Amino acid sequence: MSEQLNTGSHDLPITGQLADFMRTGWADTRRTDVSALPIAPWAAKRRAALAARFPGERLVVPSGTLKVRSNDSDYRFRPHSAYSYLTGAAEPGDVLVIEPSGEATLYVRPRSPRSEGQEFYRDRRYGEFWVGRRPDLAEAAELYQVRCAHIGRFDLTGPARVLRGVDSSVDAMLPPSVGDAEFEGFLSEMRLLKDEWEVGQLQSAVDATARGFEDVVRALPQALGHPRGERYLEGVFGLRSRLEGNAVGYDSIVASGAHACVLHWIRNDGALRPDDMLLLDAGVETDTLYTADVTRTLPLSGRFSPVQRQVYELVYEAQTAAIATLRPGARFRDFHLAAMRVICEGLNAWGLLKDSPDALLESGLYRRYTLCSSGHMLGLDLHDCARSRAEVYLDGVLEEGMVLTVEPGLYLQPDDLTLPEEFRGLGVRIEDDLEITADGARLMSGALPRHPDEVERWMAAL
Repeated sequence: MSEQLNTGSHDLPITGQLADFMRTGWADTRRTDVSALPIAPWAAKRRAALAARFPGERLVVPSGTLKVRSNDSDYRFRPHSAYSYLTGAAEPGDVLVIEPSGEATLYVRPRSPRSEGQEFYRDRRYGEFWVGRRPDLAEAAELYQVRCAHIGRFDLTGPARVLRGVDSSVDAMLPPSVGDAEFEGFLSEMRLLKDEWEVGQLQSAVDATARGFEDVVRALPQALGHPRGERYLEGVFGLRSRLEGNAVGYDSIVASGAHACVLHWIRNDGALRPDDMLLLDAGVETDTLYTADVTRTLPLSGRFSPVQRQVYELVYEAQTAAIATLRPGARFRDFHLAAMRVICEGLNAWGLLKDSPDALLESGLYRRYTLCSSGHMLGLDLHDCARSRAEVYLDGVLEEGMVLTVEPGLYLQPDDLTLPEEFRGLGVRIEDDLEITADGARLMSGALPRHPDEVERWMAAL
């Protein structure tokens, strides 16, 4: 097969003389200092658990492919979370195969040799001159502690369970089977319980995120004077995420004033006014791809106004009630219901809704002001384990080792005529990350204050 190169507008014709010249005169740069990644023993245990769940079957998990952002420019690659979980590898176009015997092989595109072909200097997607060095097969085997083979040897014939929708070229090799959906579900469900290594990675992400929030508060004087103050703060947090991790784990929500009432406000193009609040929902993603997810709502003046404090305190009380429910054996939905009961009691006490809290919970009328759920699993994905069956996640019970967020909020839309005018345009969300322990829950994001008095003191000190 002839060499297929991904070239673009920067590619110039290659003469035969240049091609010959490019094949010679290179130093031997094979690495002798490669050691196993810290994730390697954990990934091996996960592969063994996966093989035990589907004994005697061939299991296929692709890393994913590069995706075009514009013309011949790709997005920065991030592997599928299941592939990262099982290997710790992060290159595009690779495939993990677990054979019926339980033996695993990682099919990778190794570093292209300088002595043959033109990929290393002409291929804009995979060439070393364009995107940097990949490990060779020996280096990859040492890094990931798994047998590695050239991706050119990968062939999918005979029965197999395939993680579909990740790599179309892999999908095309074998017709879908009814077992693929079950396979995808288990790949999601096996991540519900975090091992010790994962909890450590998540704590690192949370700690870096706390430092990023501190950076944002310190930058408020400069951001308040900028016509795109939201974007200024987005950049400040983004800097921390790149310095301490891979990137942000999701597009940061930097929402001032009424923008805080937009649940996923990521335009971040607004100005900041001292009399408004800022809702910051952001998380650092570690180099190992675990993300934090934290939200704080801050008074841009440094002090809450009376009505801002009123709304904030209700959300704080709702979150506190939700956190108190977290323990092994509690239903996953319990913390949301606890938070919503407090919200209903508050809306009733304010006179906004006349029905009793029980009636409001039954009718759902309170959701006009707090539309979405109050939390989710957290891990390699922001909304982790999303392909799990309802009976083991949404309708399941909490277990030691789960990591989740608790994030109730109130979003009082600026054009909502059911609200007193002073309430309109106020949005408050408080979100923390917690690990379920043997006897309750550990607040992983406790370095950031939650109570309004503590928030004001924290901001003043920064």
